Amino acid sequence: MASAQASAAVASGGASVGRENRHRADWRGWKFMGPFAVVFVFVFIIPIVYAIYISFFKKQMIGGTKFVGFENYTRLFVDAQFWSSVGRVALFTCVQVPIMLFLSAAMALALDSMKLHGAKFFRISTFLPYAVPAVVSTLIWGFVYGAKYGLVGSLNDVLGTNLDLFAPSVLLASIGNIVTWEFTGYNMLIFYSSLSTIPHSLYEAASIDGASEWQIVKSIKLPELKGSLAITVIFSIIGSFQLFNEPSILQNMVPGNAITTYYTPNMYAYNLSFSGNQSNYAAALAITMAVITMAIAYAVQLNSMKEQMK
Repeated sequence: MASAQASAAVASGGASVGRENRHRADWRGWKFMGPFAVVFVFVFIIPIVYAIYISFFKKQMIGGTKFVGFENYTRLFVDAQFWSSVGRVALFTCVQVPIMLFLSAAMALALDSMKLHGAKFFRISTFLPYAVPAVVSTLIWGFVYGAKYGLVGSLNDVLGTNLDLFAPSVLLASIGNIVTWEFTGYNMLIFYSSLSTIPHSLYEAASIDGASEWQIVKSIKLPELKGSLAITVIFSIIGSFQLFNEPSILQNMVPGNAITTYYTPNMYAYNLSFSGNQSNYAAALAITMAVITMAIAYAVQLNSMKEQMK
Protein backbone atom coordinates (compact mmCIF):
# COMPACT_ATOMS: atom_id res chain seq x y z
CA MET A 1 0.00 0.00 0.00
CA ALA A 2 2.83 2.32 0.95
CA SER A 3 4.67 1.46 -2.24
CA ALA A 4 1.57 2.20 -4.27
CA GLN A 5 1.21 5.60 -2.61
CA ALA A 6 4.88 6.32 -3.26
CA SER A 7 4.46 5.36 -6.89
CA ALA A 8 1.44 7.61 -7.17
CA ALA A 9 3.35 10.45 -5.56
CA VAL A 10 6.25 9.97 -7.95
CA ALA A 11 3.85 9.81 -10.88
CA SER A 12 2.04 12.94 -9.77
CA GLY A 13 5.36 14.68 -9.20
CA GLY A 14 6.55 13.61 -12.61
CA ALA A 15 3.31 14.80 -14.15
CA SER A 16 3.65 18.18 -12.44
CA VAL A 17 7.27 18.45 -13.57
CA GLY A 18 6.18 17.49 -17.08
CA ARG A 19 3.48 20.15 -17.03
CA GLU A 20 6.01 22.66 -15.74
CA ASN A 21 8.50 21.71 -18.43
CA ARG A 22 5.84 21.96 -21.10
CA HIS A 23 4.86 25.38 -19.76
CA ARG A 24 8.46 26.52 -19.92
CA ALA A 25 8.91 25.05 -23.39
CA ASP A 26 6.01 27.15 -24.64
CA TRP A 27 8.15 30.28 -24.22
CA ARG A 28 11.03 28.99 -26.33
CA GLY A 29 9.38 30.04 -29.55
CA TRP A 30 8.82 33.54 -28.22
CA LYS A 31 12.46 33.74 -27.18
CA PHE A 32 13.54 32.88 -30.71
CA MET A 33 11.09 35.40 -32.12
CA GLY A 34 12.19 38.09 -29.67
CA PRO A 35 15.07 39.61 -31.70
CA PHE A 36 13.00 39.64 -34.87
CA ALA A 37 10.00 41.11 -33.04
CA VAL A 38 12.10 43.93 -31.60
CA VAL A 39 13.61 44.78 -34.99
CA PHE A 40 10.18 44.50 -36.65
CA VAL A 41 8.61 46.89 -34.16
CA PHE A 42 11.38 49.50 -34.41
CA VAL A 43 11.91 49.25 -38.18
CA PHE A 44 8.35 48.68 -39.39
CA ILE A 45 5.62 49.36 -36.82
CA ILE A 46 7.00 52.52 -35.18
CA PRO A 47 7.77 54.29 -38.52
CA ILE A 48 4.24 53.56 -39.75
CA VAL A 49 2.68 54.85 -36.53
CA TYR A 50 4.89 57.94 -36.68
CA ALA A 51 3.99 58.56 -40.33
CA ILE A 52 0.30 58.36 -39.47
CA TYR A 53 0.87 60.73 -36.55
CA ILE A 54 2.71 63.44 -38.50
CA SER A 55 0.21 63.21 -41.38
CA PHE A 56 -2.28 65.04 -39.14
CA PHE A 57 0.04 68.03 -38.72
CA LYS A 58 1.30 70.82 -40.94
CA LYS A 59 4.42 72.95 -40.79
CA GLN A 60 3.79 76.67 -41.12
CA MET A 61 6.15 79.59 -41.58
CA ILE A 62 4.41 81.38 -38.72
CA GLY A 63 3.24 79.36 -35.74
CA GLY A 64 5.35 76.25 -36.33
CA THR A 65 3.78 72.83 -36.55
CA LYS A 66 -0.01 72.84 -36.23
CA PHE A 67 -2.56 70.06 -35.91
CA VAL A 68 -4.79 70.13 -39.00
CA GLY A 69 -6.62 66.80 -38.77
CA PHE A 70 -7.49 65.35 -42.18
CA GLU A 71 -6.55 68.48 -44.12
CA ASN A 72 -3.54 66.80 -45.74
CA TYR A 73 -5.73 63.92 -46.92
CA THR A 74 -8.45 66.17 -48.31
CA ARG A 75 -5.77 68.18 -50.11
CA LEU A 76 -4.39 64.95 -51.52
CA PHE A 77 -7.68 63.90 -53.07
CA VAL A 78 -7.80 67.10 -55.16
CA ASP A 79 -4.09 67.05 -56.04
CA ALA A 80 -3.86 66.60 -59.81
CA GLN A 81 -0.16 65.71 -59.66
CA PHE A 82 -0.84 62.89 -57.20
CA TRP A 83 -3.58 61.35 -59.31
CA SER A 84 -1.45 61.74 -62.42
CA SER A 85 1.29 59.67 -60.77
CA VAL A 86 -1.24 57.08 -59.56
CA GLY A 87 -2.70 56.75 -63.04
CA ARG A 88 0.78 56.31 -64.49
CA VAL A 89 1.75 53.46 -62.17
CA ALA A 90 -1.70 51.89 -62.63
CA LEU A 91 -1.15 51.85 -66.41
CA PHE A 92 2.35 50.53 -65.84
CA THR A 93 0.98 47.72 -63.64
CA CYS A 94 -1.78 46.71 -66.06
CA VAL A 95 0.66 46.36 -68.97
CA GLN A 96 3.99 45.34 -67.46
CA VAL A 97 2.85 42.78 -64.88
CA PRO A 98 0.94 40.48 -67.31
CA ILE A 99 3.83 40.54 -69.81
CA MET A 100 6.39 39.75 -67.11
CA LEU A 101 4.37 36.93 -65.56
CA PHE A 102 3.61 35.42 -68.96
CA LEU A 103 7.32 35.32 -69.77
CA SER A 104 8.08 33.89 -66.32
CA ALA A 105 5.49 31.12 -66.71
CA ALA A 106 6.71 30.29 -70.22
CA MET A 107 10.30 30.00 -68.97
CA ALA A 108 9.21 27.83 -66.04
CA LEU A 109 7.29 25.51 -68.36
CA ALA A 110 10.28 25.29 -70.69
CA LEU A 111 12.55 24.31 -67.79
CA ASP A 112 10.05 21.80 -66.43
CA SER A 113 9.66 20.13 -69.84
CA MET A 114 13.16 18.59 -69.41
CA LYS A 115 13.72 19.20 -73.12
CA LEU A 116 15.68 22.43 -72.77
CA HIS A 117 19.40 22.12 -73.46
CA GLY A 118 21.62 23.85 -70.91
CA ALA A 119 18.81 24.06 -68.34
CA LYS A 120 21.14 24.89 -65.43
CA PHE A 121 22.81 27.73 -67.34
CA PHE A 122 19.41 29.01 -68.48
CA ARG A 123 18.05 28.99 -64.92
CA ILE A 124 21.06 30.85 -63.52
CA SER A 125 21.24 33.36 -66.38
CA THR A 126 17.55 34.27 -66.11
CA PHE A 127 17.78 34.73 -62.35
CA LEU A 128 21.03 36.72 -62.51
CA PRO A 129 19.36 40.09 -63.34
CA TYR A 130 17.45 39.88 -60.05
CA ALA A 131 20.77 39.65 -58.20
CA VAL A 132 21.98 42.87 -59.85
CA PRO A 133 21.06 45.97 -57.79
CA ALA A 134 18.31 48.08 -59.33
CA VAL A 135 20.61 51.10 -59.48
CA VAL A 136 23.19 49.21 -61.53
CA SER A 137 20.54 47.68 -63.79
CA THR A 138 19.00 51.06 -64.51
CA LEU A 139 22.37 52.63 -65.27
CA ILE A 140 23.20 49.79 -67.66
CA TRP A 141 19.93 50.11 -69.52
CA GLY A 142 20.18 53.90 -69.44
CA PHE A 143 23.44 53.74 -71.38
CA VAL A 144 21.92 51.16 -73.75
CA TYR A 145 18.97 53.47 -74.43
CA GLY A 146 21.16 56.52 -75.05
CA ALA A 147 20.45 57.95 -78.50
CA LYS A 148 23.76 59.86 -78.57
CA TYR A 149 26.18 57.60 -76.73
CA GLY A 150 24.57 54.17 -76.27
CA LEU A 151 23.64 51.08 -78.24
CA VAL A 152 20.52 52.73 -79.63
CA GLY A 153 22.61 55.66 -80.85
CA SER A 154 25.03 53.28 -82.58
CA LEU A 155 22.15 51.46 -84.26
CA ASN A 156 20.74 54.78 -85.42
CA ASP A 157 24.09 55.65 -86.99
CA VAL A 158 24.33 52.29 -88.76
CA LEU A 159 20.72 52.01 -89.90
CA GLY A 160 20.09 55.70 -90.45
CA THR A 161 17.12 55.69 -88.10
CA ASN A 162 16.08 58.15 -85.42
CA LEU A 163 14.92 55.83 -82.64
CA ASP A 164 14.65 57.49 -79.22
CA LEU A 165 13.65 55.24 -76.31
CA PHE A 166 13.75 58.25 -73.98
CA ALA A 167 10.92 59.98 -75.83
CA PRO A 168 7.97 60.77 -73.52
CA SER A 169 5.63 58.58 -75.57
CA VAL A 170 7.69 55.41 -75.03
CA LEU A 171 9.52 56.25 -71.80
CA LEU A 172 7.14 54.27 -69.58
CA ALA A 173 7.57 51.23 -71.85
CA SER A 174 11.36 51.61 -71.60
CA ILE A 175 11.12 51.59 -67.80
CA GLY A 176 8.82 48.59 -68.02
CA ASN A 177 11.44 46.74 -70.04
CA ILE A 178 14.01 47.35 -67.29
CA VAL A 179 11.67 46.10 -64.56
CA THR A 180 10.72 43.06 -66.65
CA TRP A 181 14.40 42.23 -67.19
CA GLU A 182 15.03 42.51 -63.45
CA PHE A 183 12.17 40.41 -62.09
CA THR A 184 11.22 37.85 -64.75
CA GLY A 185 13.79 35.35 -63.46
CA TYR A 186 12.65 35.78 -59.87
CA ASN A 187 9.03 35.00 -60.75
CA MET A 188 10.17 32.18 -63.01
CA LEU A 189 11.77 30.42 -60.03
CA ILE A 190 8.50 30.71 -58.07
CA PHE A 191 6.58 29.10 -60.94
CA TYR A 192 9.26 26.46 -61.44
CA SER A 193 9.20 25.55 -57.73
CA SER A 194 5.44 25.09 -57.95
CA LEU A 195 5.77 22.83 -60.99
CA SER A 196 8.42 20.76 -59.23
CA THR A 197 5.87 19.64 -56.63
CA ILE A 198 3.72 17.82 -59.22
CA PRO A 199 4.12 14.01 -58.85
CA HIS A 200 5.65 12.38 -61.91
CA SER A 201 3.00 9.67 -61.66
CA LEU A 202 0.49 12.16 -63.06
CA TYR A 203 2.64 12.67 -66.14
CA GLU A 204 3.04 8.91 -66.58
CA ALA A 205 -0.71 8.34 -66.27
CA ALA A 206 -1.41 11.11 -68.77
CA SER A 207 1.12 9.65 -71.22
CA ILE A 208 -0.45 6.20 -70.90
CA ASP A 209 -3.84 7.72 -71.67
CA GLY A 210 -2.34 9.22 -74.82
CA ALA A 211 -2.26 12.87 -73.73
CA SER A 212 -0.09 15.18 -75.81
CA GLU A 213 2.47 17.60 -74.37
CA TRP A 214 0.07 20.51 -74.74
CA GLN A 215 -2.74 18.57 -73.03
CA ILE A 216 -0.41 17.82 -70.10
CA VAL A 217 0.45 21.50 -69.83
CA LYS A 218 -3.18 22.58 -70.06
CA SER A 219 -4.70 19.97 -67.73
CA ILE A 220 -1.93 19.39 -65.17
CA LYS A 221 0.71 22.11 -65.15
CA LEU A 222 -1.32 25.29 -65.63
CA PRO A 223 -3.86 24.47 -62.85
CA GLU A 224 -0.90 23.87 -60.52
CA LEU A 225 0.35 27.41 -61.20
CA LYS A 226 -2.80 29.13 -59.87
CA GLY A 227 -1.53 29.35 -56.30
CA SER A 228 1.89 30.69 -57.23
CA LEU A 229 0.29 33.01 -59.79
CA ALA A 230 -1.67 34.75 -57.03
CA ILE A 231 1.52 35.26 -55.02
CA THR A 232 3.47 36.66 -57.95
CA VAL A 233 0.61 38.96 -58.95
CA ILE A 234 0.37 40.39 -55.43
CA PHE A 235 4.15 40.90 -55.18
CA SER A 236 4.26 42.46 -58.64
CA ILE A 237 1.42 44.87 -57.91
CA ILE A 238 3.06 45.98 -54.68
CA GLY A 239 6.39 46.43 -56.45
CA SER A 240 4.83 48.39 -59.32
CA PHE A 241 3.07 50.83 -57.02
CA GLN A 242 6.38 51.33 -55.22
CA LEU A 243 8.19 52.19 -58.47
CA PHE A 244 10.99 54.60 -57.60
CA ASN A 245 14.55 53.50 -58.41
CA GLU A 246 14.28 53.24 -62.18
CA PRO A 247 12.60 56.60 -62.98
CA SER A 248 14.58 58.39 -60.27
CA ILE A 249 17.93 57.29 -61.76
CA LEU A 250 16.84 57.85 -65.35
CA GLN A 251 15.69 61.36 -64.47
CA ASN A 252 19.22 62.72 -64.94
CA MET A 253 19.76 60.72 -68.13
CA VAL A 254 16.54 61.62 -69.93
CA PRO A 255 16.69 64.93 -71.80
CA GLY A 256 14.20 67.63 -70.95
CA ASN A 257 11.59 67.20 -68.27
CA ALA A 258 10.12 63.86 -69.37
CA ILE A 259 10.45 62.43 -65.84
CA THR A 260 8.88 64.96 -63.51
CA THR A 261 9.19 65.13 -59.74
CA TYR A 262 5.75 63.52 -59.50
CA TYR A 263 6.31 60.82 -62.13
CA THR A 264 5.40 58.11 -59.59
CA PRO A 265 3.77 58.42 -56.14
CA ASN A 266 7.00 57.41 -54.39
CA MET A 267 8.98 60.02 -56.30
CA TYR A 268 6.34 62.60 -55.46
CA ALA A 269 6.49 61.75 -51.75
CA TYR A 270 10.30 61.81 -51.79
CA ASN A 271 10.50 65.20 -53.45
CA LEU A 272 7.80 66.66 -51.23
CA SER A 273 9.63 65.53 -48.11
CA PHE A 274 13.26 66.22 -48.96
CA SER A 275 13.03 69.01 -51.53
CA GLY A 276 9.74 70.72 -50.75
CA ASN A 277 9.94 70.57 -46.94
CA GLN A 278 6.43 69.09 -46.81
CA SER A 279 7.06 65.94 -44.82
CA ASN A 280 3.57 65.98 -43.28
CA TYR A 281 1.89 66.03 -46.67
CA ALA A 282 4.33 63.38 -47.92
CA ALA A 283 3.39 61.17 -44.98
CA ALA A 284 -0.29 61.48 -45.85
CA LEU A 285 0.55 60.55 -49.44
CA ALA A 286 2.53 57.49 -48.32
CA ILE A 287 -0.25 56.29 -46.02
CA THR A 288 -2.84 56.74 -48.77
CA MET A 289 -0.75 54.78 -51.26
CA ALA A 290 -0.24 52.03 -48.69
CA VAL A 291 -4.02 51.74 -48.22
CA ILE A 292 -4.63 51.69 -51.99
CA THR A 293 -1.96 49.03 -52.53
CA MET A 294 -3.23 46.85 -49.68
CA ALA A 295 -6.80 47.10 -50.97
CA ILE A 296 -5.78 46.00 -54.46
CA ALA A 297 -3.58 43.18 -53.11
CA TYR A 298 -6.40 41.99 -50.85
CA ALA A 299 -8.86 42.01 -53.76
CA VAL A 300 -6.47 39.90 -55.83
CA GLN A 301 -5.96 37.48 -52.95
CA LEU A 302 -9.69 37.20 -52.31
CA ASN A 303 -10.37 36.51 -55.98
CA SER A 304 -7.61 33.87 -56.00
CA MET A 305 -9.11 32.13 -52.96
CA LYS A 306 -12.51 32.04 -54.67
CA GLU A 307 -10.96 30.51 -57.79
CA GLN A 308 -9.16 27.83 -55.80
CA MET A 309 -12.34 26.90 -53.92
CA LYS A 310 -14.24 26.22 -57.15
